[in-house]
Amino acid sequence: MRVAKKIDEVRSFVRAARMRGAQVGFVPTMGALHQGHLALIRACVAQNDVSVVSIFVNPTQFGPREDFNSYPRPFEQDVALCEKEGVDLVFAPSAGEMYSPDHATYVEVEGLTAGLCGQFRPGHFRGVTTVVSKLFNIVEPDTAYFGEKDYQQLIVIKRMVADLNFPVRIVPIPTVREADGLAVSSRNLYLSARERRAAPALYRALCEGAKAAAQGASGFEVEKITRQALEKEPLFKLQYVQAVHPETLQPREDQGVPMVIAAAAYLGSTRLIDNIKVEGRS
Repeated sequence: MRVAKKIDEVRSFVRAARMRGAQVGFVPTMGALHQGHLALIRACVAQNDVSVVSIFVNPTQFGPREDFNSYPRPFEQDVALCEKEGVDLVFAPSAGEMYSPDHATYVEVEGLTAGLCGQFRPGHFRGVTTVVSKLFNIVEPDTAYFGEKDYQQLIVIKRMVADLNFPVRIVPIPTVREADGLAVSSRNLYLSARERRAAPALYRALCEGAKAAAQGASGFEVEKITRQALEKEPLFKLQYVQAVHPETLQPREDQGVPMVIAAAAYLGSTRLIDNIKVEGRS
Protein backbone atom coordinates (compact mmCIF):
# COMPACT_ATOMS: atom_id res chain seq x y z
CA MET A 1 0.00 0.00 0.00
CA ARG A 2 1.22 3.48 -0.88
CA VAL A 3 0.70 6.68 1.06
CA ALA A 4 0.68 9.81 -1.10
CA LYS A 5 0.89 13.36 0.17
CA LYS A 6 0.89 15.14 -3.18
CA ILE A 7 -1.81 15.48 -5.83
CA ASP A 8 0.60 14.59 -8.64
CA GLU A 9 1.44 11.29 -6.89
CA VAL A 10 -2.23 10.33 -6.84
CA ARG A 11 -2.76 11.25 -10.46
CA SER A 12 0.27 9.23 -11.55
CA PHE A 13 -0.89 6.23 -9.54
CA VAL A 14 -4.43 6.33 -10.93
CA ARG A 15 -3.16 6.92 -14.48
CA ALA A 16 -1.03 3.77 -14.24
CA ALA A 17 -4.02 1.81 -12.91
CA ARG A 18 -6.19 3.04 -15.79
CA MET A 19 -3.56 1.91 -18.31
CA ARG A 20 -3.94 -1.60 -16.86
CA GLY A 21 -7.72 -1.37 -17.35
CA ALA A 22 -8.41 -1.18 -13.62
CA GLN A 23 -11.65 0.12 -12.13
CA VAL A 24 -10.95 2.64 -9.38
CA GLY A 25 -13.02 2.97 -6.21
CA PHE A 26 -12.71 5.82 -3.73
CA VAL A 27 -13.63 6.48 -0.08
CA PRO A 28 -13.18 10.08 1.11
CA THR A 29 -12.70 10.35 4.90
CA MET A 30 -11.47 12.75 7.54
CA GLY A 31 -9.66 9.93 9.31
CA ALA A 32 -10.28 8.68 12.86
CA LEU A 33 -11.49 5.55 11.08
CA HIS A 34 -14.14 3.41 12.75
CA GLN A 35 -16.41 0.52 11.77
CA GLY A 36 -18.59 2.82 9.68
CA HIS A 37 -15.59 3.85 7.57
CA LEU A 38 -14.43 0.25 7.39
CA ALA A 39 -17.81 -0.77 5.92
CA LEU A 40 -17.25 1.77 3.15
CA ILE A 41 -13.66 0.64 2.61
CA ARG A 42 -14.59 -3.06 2.52
CA ALA A 43 -17.27 -2.42 -0.10
CA CYS A 44 -14.81 -0.36 -2.13
CA VAL A 45 -12.08 -3.00 -2.01
CA ALA A 46 -14.53 -5.80 -2.86
CA GLN A 47 -16.13 -4.01 -5.81
CA ASN A 48 -13.10 -2.44 -7.52
CA ASP A 49 -9.71 -3.41 -8.89
CA VAL A 50 -7.97 -0.49 -7.18
CA SER A 51 -9.11 1.26 -4.01
CA VAL A 52 -8.15 4.75 -2.85
CA VAL A 53 -8.91 6.25 0.57
CA SER A 54 -8.34 9.91 1.38
CA ILE A 55 -7.58 11.08 4.91
CA PHE A 56 -8.02 14.83 5.13
CA VAL A 57 -9.60 16.91 7.90
CA ASN A 58 -11.15 19.52 5.66
CA PRO A 59 -11.01 23.00 7.24
CA THR A 60 -13.62 24.56 4.96
CA GLN A 61 -16.49 22.46 6.35
CA PHE A 62 -15.96 23.51 9.98
CA GLY A 63 -17.60 26.60 11.44
CA PRO A 64 -15.69 29.09 13.62
CA ARG A 65 -16.94 27.53 16.87
CA GLU A 66 -16.70 23.90 15.74
CA ASP A 67 -14.14 21.24 16.60
CA PHE A 68 -11.59 21.49 13.76
CA ASN A 69 -8.54 21.85 16.02
CA SER A 70 -9.62 19.09 18.39
CA TYR A 71 -10.89 16.68 15.72
CA PRO A 72 -9.14 13.31 16.31
CA ARG A 73 -6.22 12.59 13.97
CA PRO A 74 -4.79 9.10 14.72
CA PHE A 75 -3.01 9.00 11.37
CA GLU A 76 -0.69 6.02 11.88
CA GLN A 77 -3.58 3.94 13.21
CA ASP A 78 -5.73 4.94 10.23
CA VAL A 79 -3.01 3.98 7.75
CA ALA A 80 -2.56 0.60 9.46
CA LEU A 81 -6.31 -0.07 9.21
CA CYS A 82 -6.34 0.81 5.52
CA GLU A 83 -3.41 -1.53 4.86
CA LYS A 84 -5.12 -4.32 6.77
CA GLU A 85 -8.28 -3.89 4.67
CA GLY A 86 -6.38 -4.13 1.38
CA VAL A 87 -6.47 -0.48 0.31
CA ASP A 88 -4.05 0.29 -2.53
CA LEU A 89 -3.45 4.01 -1.96
CA VAL A 90 -4.02 6.41 0.92
CA PHE A 91 -4.09 10.07 -0.07
CA ALA A 92 -3.23 12.25 2.92
CA PRO A 93 -2.68 15.81 1.72
CA SER A 94 -1.92 18.87 3.80
CA ALA A 95 -4.35 21.79 3.83
CA GLY A 96 -1.81 23.71 1.77
CA GLU A 97 -1.79 20.98 -0.87
CA MET A 98 -5.57 21.14 -1.19
CA TYR A 99 -6.09 24.91 -0.86
CA SER A 100 -3.77 27.60 -2.13
CA PRO A 101 -3.48 30.78 0.00
CA ASP A 102 -5.61 32.68 -2.53
CA HIS A 103 -8.19 29.91 -3.02
CA ALA A 104 -11.40 31.58 -4.21
CA THR A 105 -13.57 28.91 -5.86
CA TYR A 106 -16.31 26.95 -4.12
CA VAL A 107 -19.00 24.46 -5.15
CA GLU A 108 -22.43 24.92 -3.63
CA VAL A 109 -25.62 22.88 -3.98
CA GLU A 110 -28.69 25.01 -3.41
CA GLY A 111 -31.98 23.89 -1.92
CA LEU A 112 -30.93 20.54 -0.50
CA THR A 113 -28.52 22.26 1.89
CA ALA A 114 -31.03 24.72 3.33
CA GLY A 115 -32.70 22.51 5.95
CA LEU A 116 -31.70 19.85 8.46
CA CYS A 117 -28.02 20.33 9.41
CA GLY A 118 -27.62 23.09 6.85
CA GLN A 119 -29.75 25.53 8.82
CA PHE A 120 -27.50 25.17 11.88
CA ARG A 121 -24.11 24.85 10.16
CA PRO A 122 -23.87 27.68 7.61
CA GLY A 123 -21.16 27.02 5.05
CA HIS A 124 -20.69 23.40 6.09
CA PHE A 125 -22.06 21.80 2.95
CA ARG A 126 -20.28 24.30 0.73
CA GLY A 127 -17.07 23.05 2.31
CA VAL A 128 -18.11 19.41 1.83
CA THR A 129 -19.09 19.77 -1.83
CA THR A 130 -16.00 21.82 -2.60
CA VAL A 131 -13.56 19.33 -1.13
CA VAL A 132 -15.37 16.29 -2.58
CA SER A 133 -15.40 17.86 -6.04
CA LYS A 134 -11.66 18.55 -5.71
CA LEU A 135 -11.02 14.98 -4.59
CA PHE A 136 -13.09 13.61 -7.48
CA ASN A 137 -11.03 15.70 -9.90
CA ILE A 138 -7.79 14.40 -8.35
CA VAL A 139 -8.67 10.71 -7.98
CA GLU A 140 -11.09 10.42 -10.92
CA PRO A 141 -12.80 7.34 -9.45
CA ASP A 142 -15.37 5.16 -11.15
CA THR A 143 -17.24 4.65 -7.87
CA ALA A 144 -17.28 6.51 -4.56
CA TYR A 145 -18.71 5.34 -1.24
CA PHE A 146 -20.70 7.40 1.30
CA GLY A 147 -22.51 6.36 4.46
CA GLU A 148 -26.25 6.76 4.96
CA LYS A 149 -25.60 7.96 8.50
CA ASP A 150 -24.76 11.37 6.99
CA TYR A 151 -27.94 11.23 4.95
CA GLN A 152 -28.16 14.87 3.92
CA GLN A 153 -24.53 14.79 2.82
CA LEU A 154 -25.23 11.69 0.71
CA ILE A 155 -28.17 13.33 -1.09
CA VAL A 156 -26.23 16.57 -1.61
CA ILE A 157 -23.26 14.70 -3.12
CA LYS A 158 -25.55 12.74 -5.43
CA ARG A 159 -27.10 16.00 -6.65
CA MET A 160 -23.68 17.59 -7.19
CA VAL A 161 -22.50 14.59 -9.20
CA ALA A 162 -25.62 14.68 -11.38
CA ASP A 163 -25.58 18.46 -11.90
CA LEU A 164 -21.85 18.74 -12.67
CA ASN A 165 -21.71 15.54 -14.78
CA PHE A 166 -19.04 13.81 -12.73
CA PRO A 167 -18.52 10.33 -14.22
CA VAL A 168 -18.73 8.79 -10.74
CA ARG A 169 -21.25 6.28 -9.41
CA ILE A 170 -22.19 7.07 -5.80
CA VAL A 171 -22.65 3.94 -3.69
CA PRO A 172 -24.57 4.42 -0.40
CA ILE A 173 -23.66 2.16 2.52
CA PRO A 174 -26.10 1.55 5.42
CA THR A 175 -25.40 3.07 8.83
CA VAL A 176 -23.22 0.92 11.08
CA ARG A 177 -24.39 0.79 14.68
CA GLU A 178 -23.05 -0.32 18.02
CA ALA A 179 -24.84 -3.23 19.72
CA ASP A 180 -27.04 -0.75 21.63
CA GLY A 181 -28.09 1.09 18.47
CA LEU A 182 -25.81 4.14 18.63
CA ALA A 183 -24.63 5.12 15.15
CA VAL A 184 -20.86 4.75 14.91
CA SER A 185 -19.16 8.15 14.67
CA SER A 186 -15.73 9.66 15.25
CA ARG A 187 -17.36 12.14 17.61
CA ASN A 188 -18.51 9.34 19.93
CA LEU A 189 -14.97 9.50 21.29
CA TYR A 190 -15.87 12.83 22.90
CA LEU A 191 -18.64 11.33 25.08
CA SER A 192 -18.13 10.82 28.78
CA ALA A 193 -19.06 7.44 30.26
CA ARG A 194 -22.39 8.85 31.45
CA GLU A 195 -23.12 10.46 28.09
CA ARG A 196 -22.20 7.27 26.25
CA ARG A 197 -24.77 5.34 28.32
CA ALA A 198 -27.42 7.90 27.38
CA ALA A 199 -26.47 8.13 23.70
CA PRO A 200 -28.61 5.23 22.33
CA ALA A 201 -31.74 7.18 23.31
CA LEU A 202 -31.40 9.14 20.06
CA TYR A 203 -31.83 6.02 17.91
CA ARG A 204 -34.59 4.70 20.15
CA ALA A 205 -36.49 7.95 19.66
CA LEU A 206 -36.08 7.71 15.89
CA CYS A 207 -37.38 4.14 16.03
CA GLU A 208 -40.48 5.36 17.87
CA GLY A 209 -41.06 7.88 15.10
CA ALA A 210 -40.48 5.27 12.41
CA LYS A 211 -43.00 2.94 14.00
CA ALA A 212 -45.60 5.70 13.96
CA ALA A 213 -44.78 6.58 10.35
CA ALA A 214 -45.21 2.95 9.28
CA GLN A 215 -48.62 2.96 10.96
CA GLY A 216 -49.73 5.98 8.94
CA ALA A 217 -48.73 9.00 11.06
CA SER A 218 -48.08 12.29 9.28
CA GLY A 219 -44.71 14.01 9.32
CA PHE A 220 -45.91 16.44 12.01
CA GLU A 221 -47.05 13.56 14.20
CA VAL A 222 -43.83 11.64 13.66
CA GLU A 223 -41.72 14.63 14.67
CA LYS A 224 -43.78 15.13 17.83
CA ILE A 225 -43.51 11.46 18.81
CA THR A 226 -39.75 11.46 18.21
CA ARG A 227 -39.24 14.63 20.26
CA GLN A 228 -41.29 13.27 23.13
CA ALA A 229 -39.35 10.02 23.11
CA LEU A 230 -36.00 11.82 23.24
CA GLU A 231 -37.19 14.05 26.07
CA LYS A 232 -37.21 10.96 28.28
CA GLU A 233 -33.40 11.20 28.32
CA PRO A 234 -32.67 14.51 30.10
CA LEU A 235 -29.00 14.64 29.09
CA PHE A 236 -29.97 15.27 25.47
CA LYS A 237 -30.55 18.77 24.14
CA LEU A 238 -32.43 18.41 20.85
CA GLN A 239 -31.36 20.67 18.00
CA TYR A 240 -33.87 19.45 15.43
CA VAL A 241 -35.98 16.51 14.36
CA GLN A 242 -37.54 16.57 10.91
CA ALA A 243 -39.48 14.15 8.73
CA VAL A 244 -38.46 14.76 5.12
CA HIS A 245 -38.81 13.24 1.68
CA PRO A 246 -35.91 10.84 1.03
CA GLU A 247 -34.86 12.50 -2.25
CA THR A 248 -35.89 16.15 -2.07
CA LEU A 249 -35.37 16.56 1.71
CA GLN A 250 -38.53 18.65 1.75
CA PRO A 251 -40.65 18.43 4.94
CA ARG A 252 -43.30 15.72 4.81
CA GLU A 253 -45.57 17.76 7.13
CA ASP A 254 -49.05 16.24 6.80
CA GLN A 255 -47.89 13.63 4.29
CA GLY A 256 -46.72 10.13 5.01
CA VAL A 257 -44.20 7.61 3.76
CA PRO A 258 -41.71 7.32 2.27
CA MET A 259 -39.83 9.55 4.65
CA VAL A 260 -36.51 9.97 6.37
CA ILE A 261 -36.67 11.01 10.02
CA ALA A 262 -33.48 12.93 10.77
CA ALA A 263 -32.33 14.40 14.06
CA ALA A 264 -29.42 16.26 15.61
CA ALA A 265 -28.94 16.62 19.35
CA TYR A 266 -26.26 17.54 21.84
CA LEU A 267 -24.94 15.36 24.62
CA GLY A 268 -22.88 17.80 26.62
CA SER A 269 -20.74 19.55 24.02
CA THR A 270 -20.92 16.67 21.53
CA ARG A 271 -23.29 16.98 18.60
CA LEU A 272 -24.74 13.68 17.39
CA ILE A 273 -26.75 13.13 14.22
CA ASP A 274 -28.78 10.11 13.13
CA ASN A 275 -31.63 9.18 10.84
CA ILE A 276 -33.96 6.36 9.94
CA LYS A 277 -35.72 5.71 6.63
CA VAL A 278 -39.31 4.50 6.39
CA GLU A 279 -40.18 3.12 2.95
CA GLY A 280 -43.82 2.19 3.40
CA ARG A 281 -46.63 1.38 5.78
CA SER A 282 -46.85 -1.84 7.75
